[in-house]
Amino acid sequence: MPDSATPALDDALRQLRPAVALAPETPADDLLHRALRPILKLHNERLLQLVADFARDYRLPLATAAPADQQRLLDELLRRNARLQHTAAGLVTALLTSEEYAYYRQYRPEVHRRLLELLRQRVLSQTAAVVALAAEAGTP
Repeated sequence: MPDSATPALDDALRQLRPAVALAPETPADDLLHRALRPILKLHNERLLQLVADFARDYRLPLATAAPADQQRLLDELLRRNARLQHTAAGLVTALLTSEEYAYYRQYRPEVHRRLLELLRQRVLSQTAAVVALAAEAGTP
């Protein structure tokens, strides 16, 4: 049951997000364009750092791999590592409004799938940045 602070918190969360102008076709698309894309954009650096940390923790040889292999390694990490997927989803869903989170809970499998696909596309399009972040911190 939402408390009296929920509307104010929801408004504050919406104001944090960068604008993404796309027309939704379904309720899931609406959430995707109204919430998920802006939140991913807002958290871009944090999400790239998260993936870089996981790549380093799993000792992926990103620094010595060819660019195509770097993308393949990151793609496999994003597709197969449930801990990474859940951590990233948690970062994003923490910034959903009460209404958006209720929708997420109702349609979790579909929204989660779309969220992870958006994250994967975002990370793979910035492979060089992830590789640099992984190398920046060195090996543990």
